[in-house]
Amino acid sequence: MLIGELVERTGVSARSLRYYEEQGLLAPERSGNGYRVFDDADVVVAQQIRGLIEAGFGTEIIAQLLPCARGTAPEIELCPSVVAAMTRVLAEIEERHRDLGRRRDTVRALLTSDR
Repeated sequence: MLIGELVERTGVSARSLRYYEEQGLLAPERSGNGYRVFDDADVVVAQQIRGLIEAGFGTEIIAQLLPCARGTAPEIELCPSVVAAMTRVLAEIEERHRDLGRRRDTVRALLTSDR
């Protein structure tokens, strides 16, 4: 299938699909005229990548997680290297959450302080 059909089947934009290829996450064949040709397995992989990006993973970590991904959600087989990568991402998310809480508290204090 060409990129337009993959866009239709996955809801992932053509720009994102080209980025996934650039990052080595998708590897479509090329036709004689240079068009990208995807297969049915790429539908699942594109959905897995999108789900992992939405969860907050960067493409370097996604490259590590994809071999362990199952289904379109995706579910991840928790081998030790995957657990370590996911733990790092979770720690980063939690730190951003704490930072936002501190910022919120500062703004609140400024709004309620006596002038």
